Amino acid sequence: MSAAFGIIGYPLSHSFSPAYFSKKFAAQRIDATYTAYPLRTVGEYPALLKIHPELLGLNVTLPYKETIISYLDELDDTARGIGAVNCIHINDGVQKGYNTDAIGFEKSLLPLLRNHHIEALILGTGGSSKAVAYVLRKLGISHTKVSRKPKGNMLGYEQLSVDVMQRHKLIINTTSAGMYPNMNDAPAIPYKLLDKECLLYDLIYNPAETKFLALGKEQGATIKNGYEMLQLQADASWEIWNRK
Repeated sequence: MSAAFGIIGYPLSHSFSPAYFSKKFAAQRIDATYTAYPLRTVGEYPALLKIHPELLGLNVTLPYKETIISYLDELDDTARGIGAVNCIHINDGVQKGYNTDAIGFEKSLLPLLRNHHIEALILGTGGSSKAVAYVLRKLGISHTKVSRKPKGNMLGYEQLSVDVMQRHKLIINTTSAGMYPNMNDAPAIPYKLLDKECLLYDLIYNPAETKFLALGKEQGATIKNGYEMLQLQADASWEIWNRK
């Protein structure tokens, strides 16, 4: 029987991973399958494992990167520190959670950083934002989260003043605003306050240039979408699944 892998989340109709891994398996002549498993609730996860006991690894995407944790047996140190999981390794029935989003984000961000990127705004507060925040802490970049419903030390979008925008030259979108098919959406930041020192990073990869990125480019900002991050996190997942 071929090795079986997959991805859970909802919805999954435009997921990157099945095509990426299927192409990888074919090119490298790996006897394995990768299947999308759209779960309407995270509570369907245990039943999925009973139906598919052959599964050796899973990726986890929206909206279950945080809620999946309570179903797992173990977490690696990075996933525990982040509080979100996007990769599960199943070995002899033991389910261990990892976070390869952090690996992908860090590797794709590093070549773009400049000396003035010392403060960042993270748009969104979900599981992906936690991986981004973890990496920024690791790199010594201070950050503030921006939310439509701010709490604690977060900012609301209406609080993004001239002073705030001048200090935060790195802006990362972790929300779904602008994702296919809602391509006319964009986070409500004051784009006119951006300049050529700004770096806008969008975790979205479909479309390749979101409205968030396009508006930033108009102001001279450097832009980066999430496609390379996805590739890097997928490759990191594959390495984890192949550990003995």
